[in-house]
Amino acid sequence: MITSAAADFRAVLPNGGRLIGLDVGSKTIGTALCDAGWSFASPATLIRRTKFQKDKALLADLIRAQAVVGLVIGLPINLDGSESPRSQSTRAFARNVSDLGPVLLWDERWSTVAVERVMIEQDMSRAKRAERIDNLAAAHILQAAIDALVRD
Repeated sequence: MITSAAADFRAVLPNGGRLIGLDVGSKTIGTALCDAGWSFASPATLIRRTKFQKDKALLADLIRAQAVVGLVIGLPINLDGSESPRSQSTRAFARNVSDLGPVLLWDERWSTVAVERVMIEQDMSRAKRAERIDNLAAAHILQAAIDALVRD
């Protein structure tokens, strides 16, 4: 199942459970995990992209090891609400990993910008920002989604 509606996603997960958030890029996949009660999201493992099947196997291993019941994937939407080729690529990725669990596509418009702003305020070097931004963006995406899941 792939949906953009938090209520539909929540309906297939009536008992909660750990979720994984993904910030899918062309070179890396940032990951984040939340607790089973959907309270907080934390950055997890960065997956450096190679071949899709290898990437999917690493993701599947993480999902199994952490007892994840659903995936929240950041969907890059343009500021005007339209979709881009990157949006279509993310949708294709979601289709290709949907056998790992139900998927919620979450609007990620400002996630990277928000995370980078916080890291700059913390006076983090460019090198450290580059190393951590994808996982932190995944955590930001996942936190926004779980906040909506709990609120609705």
